[in-house]
Amino acid sequence: MSAIGDLDPFALPIDLLFPGRSIETLRPHEAELAPHHVDFDTGRILLGVQSHLLQIGTLTILIDTCIGEHKPRPLRADWNARVASGYLDRLAAVGLSPDDIDIVMCTHLHADHIGWNTRLVDGRWVPTFGKARYLIGRSEFDHWRTEEEKAPGSHNHGSFSDSVMPLIEAGCVDLVEDGYELCQGVNLIALPGHTGGQLGLCLCHQQQQAFFCADAIHSPVQVFHPDWATRFCTDPQAAIATRRGLLARAVETGALLIPAHLRHFSAMRILLDVDGIYRPEFVP
Repeated sequence: MSAIGDLDPFALPIDLLFPGRSIETLRPHEAELAPHHVDFDTGRILLGVQSHLLQIGTLTILIDTCIGEHKPRPLRADWNARVASGYLDRLAAVGLSPDDIDIVMCTHLHADHIGWNTRLVDGRWVPTFGKARYLIGRSEFDHWRTEEEKAPGSHNHGSFSDSVMPLIEAGCVDLVEDGYELCQGVNLIALPGHTGGQLGLCLCHQQQQAFFCADAIHSPVQVFHPDWATRFCTDPQAAIATRRGLLARAVETGALLIPAHLRHFSAMRILLDVDGIYRPEFVP
């Protein structure tokens, strides 16, 4: 497994990501959270925007495709009309071209997870990974398609039209559901709350498990505070329940958790201390 970075750090004021929350609340955990996950001096949560790459046997899987280039995102200056981001160069640095990707898994359809689904060629948005099947959750797709029909271009920075519909038109999308098997030991799991149809990926080999858990956990901050939902969660209570379930399962089974936006480290193990508080143990 390796990460292909697109934007790092992606820094958000704590009150933007976690409304009503204060940096001072996190001071007891400063040793674990600084400097990679929280900037205590500026009051910002530090995220990374990245893809995760899995190579299992002959199958090459790319999980989420970040922000992309040339996409009109005027509400976010650091996403808007980007060029020369180096994303495809970083893919090449691990020995792969876009045509080497067999499966692109879209955990959900927020703009910072689907941008490289397409790229601009001769004025048209075309699939970046031309030989891949793109997996999109059926309920996730149906929800955002309905929202787009009601108010075209007003959701997710307009990404549905430039990063999803061109794939549908190209015929390279498989709409999938909870339990879908990519290959033996690699299954999709439902992680509702951040969006209604968010999916994660379970890499399960005998007693060893790893969960690519998308935005069910945005930041290690939420390991200490599982009840902190983000401003961008569709159903905050469902998001909290999903996160608590993941943390409990990770403690019970020893599974690794790999959030989409985890910086600097590959994964987290989750420990439960004597006071019943979850704590992350970071894996290089």
